[in-house]
Amino acid sequence: MTAVPDRVPETETPETPQTAPPRDGGSPIKWIVAAVAALALAFAVVRAPIPWPGRAARTTEVAGQRSEACEADAKQAPLNFTLKDVDNRDVRLADFKGKVILIDFWATWCGPCKLEIPWFVELQERYGKQGLQVIGVSVDDKPEQLRPYIADMKMNYPVLQGLDHDDVQDALGPVIGIPTTIVIGRDGSVCRKHIGMSGKDAFEKEIKSLL
Repeated sequence: MTAVPDRVPETETPETPQTAPPRDGGSPIKWIVAAVAALALAFAVVRAPIPWPGRAARTTEVAGQRSEACEADAKQAPLNFTLKDVDNRDVRLADFKGKVILIDFWATWCGPCKLEIPWFVELQERYGKQGLQVIGVSVDDKPEQLRPYIADMKMNYPVLQGLDHDDVQDALGPVIGIPTTIVIGRDGSVCRKHIGMSGKDAFEKEIKSLL
């Protein structure tokens, strides 16, 4: 899977697109496709939107346009999944319905993901009491890798194990590169989908419009 810098703020410098280290038993086909895509991304111009093969990169996928609030015809997020947290406790995504949910698909080896995480920590601190819930889903890490990373980054929101959960990635994504971030309204509608790195101001504006 590829780490994708996208719509990088002027104050940030994107890191070179990265691919995940191979897992035992071989990688899923979509990871191989993403690895090939990384070669193309390496030639992209910094600060320009980075397209995936066959479609343009975009921050808002729902209805293909930006707006202040969720689109009226936005699809419902499939939240009927249960994942383990880093202490192997079950966490049901459906339990967060009624909040504005920001789901971040990421990995510890992903440079752009590391740049975004402090923004999510700040947003959770600022808007948590108003109904925001940030959730991190690590796509390629085991608990022993996640625990020290979470402590180092001072992550103040649930971090779930997404390794080998392609069903969750496909249902909410598809997640063909990381970071991929999904913003879900209080009614469970998928309001925004960020493919690649975005900016803190963009996330905050979207969250405030949904709270």
